[in-house]
Amino acid sequence: MRVGILLTSNHPNVKDPRQGALWMIERATAARRAALDSLFVGDQHVSATPYYQNTPMLGRLFAEWGKAPAGCLFLLPLWHPVLMAEQIGTLAAIAQGRLIMQCGLGWGEARFAAMGAHIRTRPSAFEEALDIVRRLLAGETVSSSRRFRIAEASLALRPAEPVAVWIASPGLASEERARRPTCIASAAPLTAERQAPSSCGATSTSASRRPRHERCCSRG
Repeated sequence: MRVGILLTSNHPNVKDPRQGALWMIERATAARRAALDSLFVGDQHVSATPYYQNTPMLGRLFAEWGKAPAGCLFLLPLWHPVLMAEQIGTLAAIAQGRLIMQCGLGWGEARFAAMGAHIRTRPSAFEEALDIVRRLLAGETVSSSRRFRIAEASLALRPAEPVAVWIASPGLASEERARRPTCIASAAPLTAERQAPSSCGATSTSASRRPRHERCCSRG
C-alpha cells in the first residue's frame, strides 16, 4: 500500500489569510519529511469560508514537495476546459515528479449557479470537458459547440511527461467505463481508477493504491 495525503484547503477560522496558506505549506513539508507517497489538494468554489484554490496553491507546494507524485482535484463541470488544460500544462512544467489530475462532478445547485453552470447537465459536461482537456494536452486544435463553446483552441505549453487522471463519481457512467484507461496526453501510460468518492464527488486520497497495471492507450 502507498499512503499519500490530501491537504485541507478549507480554513474557516483563519483571521489572517496568509495563515491558512502557511499551514498548508508546513504540512506539505512535513509530508515530504515523512516520506509520504503522494500529495493532493482539493477543489471548491464559492465557498462560505476561506478556501485556498488548487492550482496556485499546488504550484507553491511543489517547492516543498520534491519528486513524488502530486496533483489536485478538478470539478470538471465548473471549469472551462481550455483554462483547465492551461493550468495543467503549467503545473506539469513546475512539478518535479508525476502530475496527477483528479476529476470530480461537484455538487450544490447554488455553487453551480454561481459559476454559471447547470447541475443537471454535469455528467455530460464532465465527459465533454475531460475529452477537450485530453485532446488539448495531446496537441490537437479543438472546437466545440456543445456544453462548452470553443473555437480553434490549442496549447503551446504542454506536459513533457505523461499526466495521470483519476476519475471519481460512480454515477457518471458505468463501472466498466469508469475503470477504462483514459489518456490526456499522447502515448501517455496511465490508468483511470474508480475510487471512493466523498459527498462532493471528489476522490479520497488519504490512502491511495498504486495501479496494478499501466499501459499506453490512445484516444477513443
